[in-house]
This record gives sequence, structure tokens and C-alpha cells, in this order.
Amino acid sequence: MKKNVLVSVSTDPIQDYQSIINYAKEMQGKADFLHCDVMDGVFVERKTISAQLVSNVNSNSSIMLDVHLMCDEPSKSIKEFARAGANIITIHYEAFKDKTKIDKAIDEIRANNCLVGLAINPDTPIKDIKIYLYKLDLVLVMSVVPGLSGQKFMPNSLEKIKELDKIRKENNFSYKIEVDGGINQETALKTVEAGVDMLVSGSYVYNSKDRTKVIKELKSL
Repeated sequence: MKKNVLVSVSTDPIQDYQSIINYAKEMQGKADFLHCDVMDGVFVERKTISAQLVSNVNSNSSIMLDVHLMCDEPSKSIKEFARAGANIITIHYEAFKDKTKIDKAIDEIRANNCLVGLAINPDTPIKDIKIYLYKLDLVLVMSVVPGLSGQKFMPNSLEKIKELDKIRKENNFSYKIEVDGGINQETALKTVEAGVDMLVSGSYVYNSKDRTKVIKELKSL
């Protein structure tokens, strides 16, 4: 059976707020989600979009919003991004100094009527997040170090994706597997074959001459 591959186009390559809103408008009806890369300047060095911008995007377009919180102690940001219009809120496992707070954050995202995602950095093994998998709608595998656009795909991500897919099948879990970083036609195909359902694409789609064509090609993998 052919898989339905979802594409979430990232805000990361875009520098100014109005261009992000324009991109969201352009991508509605083409991409499945706008991947809103939220960086706080603490968890990663860069500082990017705010809840207010997410709210403005939500007010000016109909695209679904895939909000990726690359923020230190993200629990404090969940409510404001939910109010801003997030459809998915993904938090980073590594962002919690006290790992016992992760369960509560997952429950809070759900209580705010958003789908729940948990992201892991390239050096975090799947075993560290196994206890949360039954509660998740989405697992985001970072195939680059978070915080910088345009990095090369890390091949060891494929083994993580395969492991997540195996766990999902063995336990009848329903979470989607998303991958973010260094995605192009070649790496996307490898990740989809490994078990990915959702591709985050930043520079590859944004810098292409025909964005609609590239998205269709990714979705047809």
C-alpha cells in the first residue's frame, strides 16, 4: 500500500516576519504544514519567531501549523503557542533539565487541544524516549544539529527511524515519524523507506525554482 507522505515546509531559511507570512500564504494548499521553527537563543544560539508571529500567520493563512519549540524548558511556552494557533506542538527531550516534567508537558499540550510531538537531537538514542512513545502523536528525529539551516543530513538518523517504526509496529502505536534536517529528494527517499511519514523541508523547498513541483515530488515518494 502506498504511503501518504506529508510535507511540512520550514520557516527556518526566512529572515523577516512578513516574508514568513507570505510564504505561509503561498504554501497553503500545497504543503501539508508550515513548520514553525521557534528558537529562544538559549537551547540553540539563534533566536527566531515568536508566538505573536505564529498568531499572525494563523490569522492570515489556512495552512496547518507544526510548531517546533527549540526552547529551554519549553513548558512555559506551551499555552501561548497553543493560543497562537498551533496544530502540533513539538518539544525537545533535551530541553528538560528535570526529565520528570516531560510527562506533564505532554499532558499540557494535549489539554490545549494540540497534537503532541517529542523531538530528539542526533546524539539522543531512542531508548531515552521509549517510555513516552505511547502518549505521542509525533516523534521528530533531528537529522542535523538543531539551530542552523542548510546542514547535511546525518545518515545515522536512518537507524533511529527504523527503530521507531519497528517499535510502532510491534506495539500498535499510532505516532507519526517526522524527520528534520538536510532533506532533499535523495535523503527524503531514504527516510521514507526507513519509516518516515512526515518530511520537514527548509532550504530545499524554499530555494527551489518551482516549489510546487518539489513538494509534489516529495509527497509522491
